[in-house]
Amino acid sequence: MTATTPARLLRLLALLQSRREWSGAELAERLGVTDRTVRRDMGRLRDLGYLVEATTGTAGGYRFGSARDLPPLLLDDDEAVAVAVGLLMAAGTRGVEDTALRALAKLTQVLPARLRRRVASVGEATVPLPDRRGAPADPTVLGVLAAAVRDHEIVTFDYRSRDGSATRRRVEPYRLLAGYGLWYLLAFDPTRGDWRTFRVDRISDPASVRLRFTERPLPSDDVAAYLRRAITTAPYRYTAMVTVRAPAEVVAARLPSAIPGRVTAVDATTSTVRLGADSLDRLTQDVVALGTDATVHTSAEGVAHLHAVAAHLAATRAG
Repeated sequence: MTATTPARLLRLLALLQSRREWSGAELAERLGVTDRTVRRDMGRLRDLGYLVEATTGTAGGYRFGSARDLPPLLLDDDEAVAVAVGLLMAAGTRGVEDTALRALAKLTQVLPARLRRRVASVGEATVPLPDRRGAPADPTVLGVLAAAVRDHEIVTFDYRSRDGSATRRRVEPYRLLAGYGLWYLLAFDPTRGDWRTFRVDRISDPASVRLRFTERPLPSDDVAAYLRRAITTAPYRYTAMVTVRAPAEVVAARLPSAIPGRVTAVDATTSTVRLGADSLDRLTQDVVALGTDATVHTSAEGVAHLHAVAAHLAATRAG
């Protein structure tokens, strides 16, 4: 199961136990998913041994067949951390903050001490940022990094850079930051003598060397602002400037992630967007997301790729 799925199952269990019966539409709205996903999750609960009954009627619904002897939701170590991560992300989502925090509190109460400490370290090390939806991360990697942040221990890991090359890094970890659709590690790199931000999805095989470091002053009192600057000033292999005939808030909502500083309002009905990516496919994804009311200025290579994608889509047949 993914980090999202077990967290959602916990929320679903809490809802089912909070009142006698729920319609599928009500559950879908509460969980922010489709009716089909609710049906699939009900099947998962039945597979785990929960007696969930489907009720008949005008809209149909769900309820527990018996309120007694419900089996526990058993999780292994990685699943427990994944659930905690999912709930931490949900705790920053408007409308489900309280539910997510209650579920996280219930989870930590029933975990063994070693797992409770591991889950707690993720929360303590994390700085939440805007747009936390869909932030992917390996729970094992997050757990190791979070523990190193908590204990002020030097950590080593393999890191895959934008161009695909891999290096072994040895850093002093300070914070985990979750936002803009990704997880980041803020760390000081003694070899380079400077602060660095690492994308957690590019980190593999992290390990603490069991050596504590003396804390340094952070590069900024506002680490969220520091990360925003790092993201917006990073050099990209491919760039584009796009003019969109739509208000800035509408344009920002179309982009897959709300990276700051990308959208600038020209006037009430027109905006410009600075795009950057290390692959033409990713650049094209953002251009397409901006819609047909956009004018794109990019390199000859970028233009050729956009035309190739457009030609392929034009040749697509229905059915």
